[in-house]
Amino acid sequence: MPLTDVTTDIDARTLVMTCDFPVTPERLWQVWADPRQLEQWWGPESHPATVTEHDLTPGGLVKYHMIGPDGEKFPGGWEVIAIDEPRRLELRDFFADADGNPVDTPPGSRMVIEITATDGGSRMVNTSTWESAEAMQQILDMGVVEGSSSAIGQLDALLAA
Repeated sequence: MPLTDVTTDIDARTLVMTCDFPVTPERLWQVWADPRQLEQWWGPESHPATVTEHDLTPGGLVKYHMIGPDGEKFPGGWEVIAIDEPRRLELRDFFADADGNPVDTPPGSRMVIEITATDGGSRMVNTSTWESAEAMQQILDMGVVEGSSSAIGQLDALLAA
């Protein structure tokens, strides 16, 4: 599994997930830039994602929904804040209503994805920050660490293909 470290800091309101992959940063970037590849790993294995909008440019939106084992849809998305291909992506992560419009409950976060070259390939560090410790705790209680770990675990097969 590529996930090498998970750090939660309630005082700083951050969740940092560090992953290492045996591919170039350019290849790793494609799992974010290509909506069909994003669908293959975004969301836990039990909740596959369907990307319905994908504009990975500053000010653009990426909208998706995950589908649970019982068929229930869980919509969400990102507003793209900044992009430095293939090194950095800054997003406002949000939950959404059935039409894909952002909602405030549960609370969203600011997500920064940094990809750097390593001797063995690439490192991806995903840092999520919430506005309050209470908001972060709510998301932790929903199982974000377990769900994200499951999602990231699907990247090995995708990157090897």
